[in-house]
Amino acid sequence: MSGRLAVHQAAGIACGMTGKPDRPLMLIGAVWLAGLLLSGWAPHDRATWWMEVAPVLIAWPILFAIRRRFAFTPLALMLIGFHGLVLMLGGAYSYARVPIGFTVQDWLGLARNPYDRFGHLMQGFVPAIVIREIFVRRALLRVRSMLAPIVLLICLSISALYELIEFAAAVALGQGADAFLGTQGDPWDTQWDMLMCLTGAALSLLALSRWHDGMCAHSSFIGRSASAD
Repeated sequence: MSGRLAVHQAAGIACGMTGKPDRPLMLIGAVWLAGLLLSGWAPHDRATWWMEVAPVLIAWPILFAIRRRFAFTPLALMLIGFHGLVLMLGGAYSYARVPIGFTVQDWLGLARNPYDRFGHLMQGFVPAIVIREIFVRRALLRVRSMLAPIVLLICLSISALYELIEFAAAVALGQGADAFLGTQGDPWDTQWDMLMCLTGAALSLLALSRWHDGMCAHSSFIGRSASAD
Protein backbone atom coordinates (compact mmCIF):
# COMPACT_ATOMS: atom_id res chain seq x y z
CA MET A 1 0.00 0.00 0.00
CA SER A 2 1.43 3.37 -0.99
CA GLY A 3 2.04 6.07 1.58
CA ARG A 4 -0.44 8.34 -0.19
CA LEU A 5 -3.17 5.73 -0.02
CA ALA A 6 -2.46 5.14 3.66
CA VAL A 7 -2.81 8.85 4.38
CA HIS A 8 -6.13 9.08 2.54
CA GLN A 9 -7.50 5.96 4.19
CA ALA A 10 -6.51 7.29 7.60
CA ALA A 11 -8.27 10.57 6.80
CA GLY A 12 -11.32 8.65 5.63
CA ILE A 13 -11.44 6.63 8.84
CA ALA A 14 -11.17 9.85 10.85
CA CYS A 15 -14.22 11.10 8.99
CA GLY A 16 -16.08 7.88 9.73
CA MET A 17 -15.53 6.36 6.29
CA THR A 18 -14.31 2.91 7.23
CA GLY A 19 -15.26 1.21 4.00
CA LYS A 20 -18.30 -0.36 5.66
CA PRO A 21 -21.28 1.62 4.33
CA ASP A 22 -23.73 -0.63 6.17
CA ARG A 23 -22.80 0.67 9.64
CA PRO A 24 -24.01 4.28 9.37
CA LEU A 25 -27.11 3.15 7.47
CA MET A 26 -27.92 0.58 10.13
CA LEU A 27 -27.54 3.28 12.78
CA ILE A 28 -29.83 5.64 10.85
CA GLY A 29 -32.28 2.80 10.34
CA ALA A 30 -32.33 1.97 14.05
CA VAL A 31 -32.81 5.62 15.08
CA TRP A 32 -35.49 6.14 12.44
CA LEU A 33 -37.31 2.97 13.46
CA ALA A 34 -37.41 4.18 17.06
CA GLY A 35 -38.57 7.59 15.86
CA LEU A 36 -41.30 6.08 13.70
CA LEU A 37 -42.57 3.96 16.57
CA LEU A 38 -42.64 6.90 18.98
CA SER A 39 -44.12 9.41 16.56
CA GLY A 40 -46.62 6.94 15.15
CA TRP A 41 -47.88 5.59 18.46
CA ALA A 42 -50.62 8.19 18.86
CA PRO A 43 -50.14 10.98 16.30
CA HIS A 44 -52.41 14.00 16.18
CA ASP A 45 -53.74 12.86 12.81
CA ARG A 46 -52.91 9.46 11.34
CA ALA A 47 -53.28 10.50 7.70
CA THR A 48 -51.04 13.52 8.25
CA TRP A 49 -48.46 11.31 9.96
CA TRP A 50 -48.30 8.99 6.97
CA MET A 51 -47.87 11.89 4.56
CA GLU A 52 -45.16 13.54 6.67
CA VAL A 53 -43.07 10.41 7.24
CA ALA A 54 -43.43 9.12 3.67
CA PRO A 55 -40.03 10.59 2.63
CA VAL A 56 -38.39 8.60 5.44
CA LEU A 57 -40.04 5.37 4.33
CA ILE A 58 -38.83 6.04 0.77
CA ALA A 59 -35.33 7.30 1.56
CA TRP A 60 -33.92 4.51 3.69
CA PRO A 61 -34.57 1.64 1.22
CA ILE A 62 -33.01 3.74 -1.54
CA LEU A 63 -29.93 4.54 0.57
CA PHE A 64 -29.57 0.88 1.46
CA ALA A 65 -29.98 -0.29 -2.14
CA ILE A 66 -27.24 2.03 -3.48
CA ARG A 67 -24.85 1.74 -0.53
CA ARG A 68 -22.26 -0.31 -2.47
CA ARG A 69 -22.30 1.85 -5.56
CA PHE A 70 -22.58 5.23 -3.85
CA ALA A 71 -22.01 5.42 -0.12
CA PHE A 72 -22.76 8.96 1.01
CA THR A 73 -20.29 10.79 3.21
CA PRO A 74 -20.83 10.90 7.00
CA LEU A 75 -21.87 14.56 6.72
CA ALA A 76 -24.61 13.80 4.21
CA LEU A 77 -25.83 10.79 6.19
CA MET A 78 -25.85 12.75 9.45
CA LEU A 79 -27.98 15.47 7.86
CA ILE A 80 -30.32 12.94 6.25
CA GLY A 81 -30.75 11.20 9.60
CA PHE A 82 -31.56 14.45 11.38
CA HIS A 83 -33.98 15.54 8.66
CA GLY A 84 -35.88 12.29 9.08
CA LEU A 85 -36.39 13.02 12.77
CA VAL A 86 -37.61 16.52 11.94
CA LEU A 87 -40.24 15.01 9.64
CA MET A 88 -41.31 12.47 12.26
CA LEU A 89 -41.76 15.11 14.94
CA GLY A 90 -43.84 17.21 12.56
CA GLY A 91 -45.89 14.16 11.66
CA ALA A 92 -46.54 13.25 15.29
CA TYR A 93 -48.02 16.61 16.30
CA SER A 94 -48.61 18.26 12.90
CA TYR A 95 -46.24 21.13 12.21
CA ALA A 96 -48.54 23.79 13.62
CA ARG A 97 -48.69 22.01 17.01
CA VAL A 98 -45.13 20.89 17.72
CA PRO A 99 -44.46 21.83 21.38
CA ILE A 100 -40.92 23.12 20.88
CA GLY A 101 -42.32 25.41 18.20
CA PHE A 102 -44.69 26.99 20.73
CA THR A 103 -41.74 27.53 23.08
CA VAL A 104 -39.79 29.34 20.37
CA GLN A 105 -42.92 31.28 19.44
CA ASP A 106 -43.21 32.56 23.02
CA TRP A 107 -39.49 33.36 23.28
CA LEU A 108 -39.47 35.40 20.07
CA GLY A 109 -42.99 36.81 20.29
CA LEU A 110 -44.01 35.32 16.95
CA ALA A 111 -47.54 35.24 15.59
CA ARG A 112 -47.36 31.54 14.65
CA ASN A 113 -45.63 28.29 15.54
CA PRO A 114 -42.35 28.45 13.56
CA TYR A 115 -41.68 24.70 13.38
CA ASP A 116 -43.16 24.59 9.88
CA ARG A 117 -40.68 27.27 8.79
CA PHE A 118 -37.85 25.26 10.34
CA GLY A 119 -39.03 22.16 8.51
CA HIS A 120 -38.87 23.95 5.19
CA LEU A 121 -35.48 25.41 6.07
CA MET A 122 -34.28 21.82 6.52
CA GLN A 123 -35.94 20.94 3.21
CA GLY A 124 -33.24 23.04 1.58
CA PHE A 125 -30.37 22.63 4.06
CA VAL A 126 -30.15 18.83 3.78
CA PRO A 127 -30.87 18.20 0.08
CA ALA A 128 -28.30 20.86 -0.83
CA ILE A 129 -25.49 18.69 0.53
CA VAL A 130 -26.96 15.48 -0.90
CA ILE A 131 -27.33 16.99 -4.38
CA ARG A 132 -23.93 18.67 -4.14
CA GLU A 133 -22.30 15.36 -3.28
CA ILE A 134 -23.76 13.63 -6.30
CA PHE A 135 -22.53 16.38 -8.61
CA VAL A 136 -19.06 16.58 -7.05
CA ARG A 137 -18.29 12.88 -6.75
CA ARG A 138 -19.74 12.02 -10.15
CA ALA A 139 -17.96 15.01 -11.73
CA LEU A 140 -21.16 16.03 -13.51
CA LEU A 141 -20.07 19.63 -14.07
CA ARG A 142 -17.11 20.90 -16.04
CA VAL A 143 -17.56 24.46 -14.77
CA ARG A 144 -17.27 24.34 -10.97
CA SER A 145 -18.65 27.86 -10.56
CA MET A 146 -22.04 26.57 -11.73
CA LEU A 147 -22.29 24.06 -8.88
CA ALA A 148 -23.86 26.32 -6.26
CA PRO A 149 -26.46 27.91 -8.60
CA ILE A 150 -27.52 24.50 -9.92
CA VAL A 151 -27.83 23.04 -6.41
CA LEU A 152 -29.93 26.03 -5.33
CA LEU A 153 -32.21 25.71 -8.36
CA ILE A 154 -32.72 21.99 -7.78
CA CYS A 155 -33.57 22.58 -4.12
CA LEU A 156 -36.05 25.27 -5.09
CA SER A 157 -37.55 22.90 -7.65
CA ILE A 158 -37.96 20.22 -4.97
CA SER A 159 -39.73 22.75 -2.75
CA ALA A 160 -42.04 23.78 -5.58
CA LEU A 161 -42.84 20.11 -6.29
CA TYR A 162 -43.63 19.57 -2.61
CA GLU A 163 -45.99 22.55 -2.65
CA LEU A 164 -47.77 21.00 -5.64
CA ILE A 165 -48.09 17.75 -3.67
CA GLU A 166 -49.62 19.73 -0.81
CA PHE A 167 -51.98 21.38 -3.30
CA ALA A 168 -53.03 17.95 -4.63
CA ALA A 169 -53.61 16.73 -1.07
CA ALA A 170 -55.74 19.78 -0.32
CA VAL A 171 -57.86 19.21 -3.42
CA ALA A 172 -58.26 15.50 -2.70
CA LEU A 173 -58.85 15.68 1.05
CA GLY A 174 -60.45 19.10 1.50
CA GLN A 175 -60.39 20.19 5.13
CA GLY A 176 -58.77 16.89 6.04
CA ALA A 177 -55.52 18.24 4.57
CA ASP A 178 -55.36 21.29 6.86
CA ALA A 179 -52.95 19.65 9.32
CA PHE A 180 -50.70 18.54 6.45
CA LEU A 181 -50.68 21.99 4.86
CA GLY A 182 -49.91 23.78 8.14
CA THR A 183 -50.65 27.22 6.69
CA GLN A 184 -51.84 28.59 10.06
CA GLY A 185 -53.96 31.16 8.26
CA ASP A 186 -51.08 32.67 6.27
CA PRO A 187 -52.12 33.36 2.65
CA TRP A 188 -48.43 33.58 1.67
CA ASP A 189 -47.46 30.30 3.33
CA THR A 190 -46.48 28.63 0.03
CA GLN A 191 -44.15 31.48 -0.89
CA TRP A 192 -42.62 31.51 2.61
CA ASP A 193 -42.06 27.76 2.43
CA MET A 194 -40.12 28.04 -0.82
CA LEU A 195 -38.14 31.01 0.47
CA MET A 196 -37.18 29.10 3.62
CA CYS A 197 -36.07 26.13 1.51
CA LEU A 198 -33.93 28.37 -0.67
CA THR A 199 -32.48 30.08 2.41
CA GLY A 200 -31.67 26.73 3.99
CA ALA A 201 -29.91 25.54 0.85
CA ALA A 202 -27.84 28.74 0.64
CA LEU A 203 -26.87 28.52 4.33
CA SER A 204 -25.88 24.89 3.89
CA LEU A 205 -23.60 25.66 0.95
CA LEU A 206 -22.02 28.62 2.72
CA ALA A 207 -21.41 26.79 6.00
CA LEU A 208 -20.53 23.26 4.89
CA SER A 209 -19.04 23.31 1.37
CA ARG A 210 -15.38 23.33 2.40
CA TRP A 211 -15.84 20.54 4.95
CA HIS A 212 -17.92 18.62 2.45
CA ASP A 213 -15.26 18.95 -0.25
CA GLY A 214 -12.71 17.28 2.04
CA MET A 215 -15.02 14.34 2.71
CA CYS A 216 -15.88 13.96 -0.96
CA ALA A 217 -12.19 13.97 -1.92
CA HIS A 218 -11.35 11.22 0.57
CA SER A 219 -14.35 9.18 -0.49
CA SER A 220 -13.53 9.43 -4.20
CA PHE A 221 -9.86 8.59 -3.68
CA ILE A 222 -10.57 5.53 -1.55
CA GLY A 223 -13.28 4.36 -3.97
CA ARG A 224 -10.89 4.58 -6.97
CA SER A 225 -8.10 2.84 -5.07
CA ALA A 226 -10.36 0.01 -3.98
CA SER A 227 -11.55 -0.47 -7.57
CA ALA A 228 -7.95 -0.56 -8.81
CA ASP A 229 -7.07 -3.29 -6.30
